[in-house]
Amino acid sequence: MRTIWKGALTFGLVNVPVKVYSATEDHDVPLHQVHDKDGGRIRYQRTCEVCGETVAYADIDRAYVDGGQTVVLTKDDLAALPSEKSREIDVVEFVPSDQVDLLTLDKPYYLEPDSKSPKAYVLLRKTLEQTDRTAIVRFTLRQKTRLAALRVRGKVLVLQTLLWADEVRAADFPSLDEDVRISKKELELSSSLVDSYSADFDPESFVDEYQKELRTLIDAKIDAGDTFDVADTFGEEEGDGKSGEVIDLMEALRASVAKSKAARSGESEEKSAPKKSAAKKSTPAKKKAG
Repeated sequence: MRTIWKGALTFGLVNVPVKVYSATEDHDVPLHQVHDKDGGRIRYQRTCEVCGETVAYADIDRAYVDGGQTVVLTKDDLAALPSEKSREIDVVEFVPSDQVDLLTLDKPYYLEPDSKSPKAYVLLRKTLEQTDRTAIVRFTLRQKTRLAALRVRGKVLVLQTLLWADEVRAADFPSLDEDVRISKKELELSSSLVDSYSADFDPESFVDEYQKELRTLIDAKIDAGDTFDVADTFGEEEGDGKSGEVIDLMEALRASVAKSKAARSGESEEKSAPKKSAAKKSTPAKKKAG
């Protein structure tokens, strides 16, 4: 696997250097569009709808359509936006694992220890397992701030990006509010059917039959010589900072706990302190008669 990002997990004063890898890959057989007459590669050109010219990628800007207006955003406009380039994955909070809605889970990444000693990594992994907690973290990837869930899968820490709250649609279906009556017998029969299909989930037992048959079809055509020469049909194709070590893990943990307790104690005292009465207005001094 290829490293796509290097940085450090941070919570309190604890620093856990890590390497980030994509945890999944697409298994679909890649297919191209070709001319049915001669097998020639079909390529799409970027054409301007105003002047009709073919536009090079370097000359393309972005735009947002607002009602009847088009707002053009140049590369300089986008570059001027505040974009974080931090190499830290900051733990925001630790939450009960069952509070993370599966609907919000997005792209998963593996985290590999990136230090001479994986002790801090293993400690965090075991802590998450023991407390049955998931860490909610923030980090920057490809100039975008991401929210993610940090959890344990076997012996590896998995960072799974989360959809933002406003990216999840509400299930607003009137039919769900209808009063539907289910008899006890119907529920018993349905439960019995579920029991007849019950099994332990084994993902290895499921195969993408379409992709399997597609690969068989391609191999059969190759064996039969039913192919074109790529050069004749496609032509030419277009074209680290080192992580720091944890100096003293136990000391960092102690200091982080003390800092957190002090912060909470300060908040508690501030809430319980009586409100000060408004200061009396001072009476202006009388001017002496001249």
